[in-house]
Amino acid sequence: MKKILLATAVTSAMLLPSLASADVSATVGLVSDYTFNGVTQTDSAPALQLGLDYAGDQFYAGTWASNVDFGDNEDTEIEWDFYLGNYFQVSQSVSIDTGIAYYTYHGQDSVDGKTASDDYAYPEIYAKAGFDSKVGQTELNLWYSWDYFGLGGGHTVAMLAHSYEVADGHSLRLSVDQSISDDKEKWAWYGESSYTHYRLGYETSVKGFDLSLAVETTDVDEDLDTENAADARVVVGVSHTYAF
Repeated sequence: MKKILLATAVTSAMLLPSLASADVSATVGLVSDYTFNGVTQTDSAPALQLGLDYAGDQFYAGTWASNVDFGDNEDTEIEWDFYLGNYFQVSQSVSIDTGIAYYTYHGQDSVDGKTASDDYAYPEIYAKAGFDSKVGQTELNLWYSWDYFGLGGGHTVAMLAHSYEVADGHSLRLSVDQSISDDKEKWAWYGESSYTHYRLGYETSVKGFDLSLAVETTDVDEDLDTENAADARVVVGVSHTYAF
């Protein structure tokens, strides 16, 4: 098992599809590299990602899946997540989103001393607050698991982000997030209990297709990241949502 890859394999709610205006929608997407918190989940290779969502007035639920590749010693091939939550407007400028997600992994059996992929499954709760202003939207997002990757340890992700529409249909989003392990004996990144991820993304839509371009990096020690899993990179993506 390669801890730096598996430690960030969770997509978390930050990567799940946005709510569609229709009650039920499906999203198909392709990215040049599936990353979470700046760490590749596909060994720097492309990923096909599928989502299915239901959105009511406030309640929503859905499922999301992607191919993954955690390295030569790992045969896990699929991440498949499930989530439900409640989104509501506190005021015209303040919104709250809370929910729970459950992450599962598939592809590797428990043979030759390897841990089965489904043993990595775990729950996570999240809370996100949005603040709209004349200069865009600011977000404060938190995720917490009490059984991270099925190891019994606590894990937190804290994110601060800001989005700004530079022109009609063209947005920039700057985010900083930190992953924190409550117990380095159960989970660590190269012996460290935390690391920070920085990301600047551009988003637009063309003829029904959502396009994204992002530059991201982390403060993971390059001397320890021998596989360049968390180094600076550019990620491009395209997706299309079908409303039913």
